[in-house]
Amino acid sequence: MSEASKGLRRDLLVAYLAAAALAAHLLEAVAPGPGPWFKPGLANVFALVAFFRFGWRAAVSVTLIRVVAGSMVLGTLFSPTFLLSFCGAVGAMAAMGLADMSPARLGPVGVSLLAALAHMLAQTVAAWLLVIGHAGILTALPWFLAGSWITGIMNGLLTFLLLERFDRHQRLLDGM
Repeated sequence: MSEASKGLRRDLLVAYLAAAALAAHLLEAVAPGPGPWFKPGLANVFALVAFFRFGWRAAVSVTLIRVVAGSMVLGTLFSPTFLLSFCGAVGAMAAMGLADMSPARLGPVGVSLLAALAHMLAQTVAAWLLVIGHAGILTALPWFLAGSWITGIMNGLLTFLLLERFDRHQRLLDGM
């Protein structure tokens, strides 16, 4: 396979991951959740897959496409909802970038957990500074972070299973 074909294949796979992340994002937006501000963040699984298969830049691409396109579809672009989503995504991507630079190689659960905690911390600080304007929201931060532990571990496990499935299919394709 030529270098151009490999690059095109990589770009297509990243686009597929972005489309899957967008679909999960939209599904979570309309599905009832267990409480305010609590979503499982299943769209982040696709960014994690991009991170482990193609690197940090691919994960950033998947995430930014999901956040911007999702906000456009939902009609929330440049609203407080968009700003909170964007700030959470920036926090998660920063954590993934730090994990990528770290000499300790974390697996999907570890990176997912760091990203989920950074996402919630960034989102809460953004809500305080941009929307609510009162530090009282920080009293809820421990509860928000506890939820992030749960979703971070859950999404990391889902990412691990999805990566294993991709590896199995890749081995089948390579054997042809």
